[in-house]
Amino acid sequence: QVQLVESGGGLAQPGGSLRLSCAASGFTFRNYAMGWYRQAPGKQRDLVAIISSGANTNYVDSVKGRFTISRDNAKNMVYLQMDSVKPEDTAVYFCSVRVLGRDRWGQGTQVTVSS
Repeated sequence: QVQLVESGGGLAQPGGSLRLSCAASGFTFRNYAMGWYRQAPGKQRDLVAIISSGANTNYVDSVKGRFTISRDNAKNMVYLQMDSVKPEDTAVYFCSVRVLGRDRWGQGTQVTVSS
């Protein structure tokens, strides 16, 4: 079955960096686009970045130039490098893939940006 496991969250100071990782299994990873989403308390879950099977990337405007999504097809991993983080980046971050018409999610990893 499809499984996504995020890691790498934690506490960062404003202007600092974090690297999130997502380990994927249960599907042919290299054939699928992968996404990172985030959900702040009391808010909806929003797309942050997406990487296609061909490694084309897109970002929400608020993270462009600060976050970088990447993938390693040999390891079935997708990453989100978060630089110059801001307090408004505080949220639970989720890895996602759409397989057989269904969105699949990991359990999420908490990112808190605070001084």
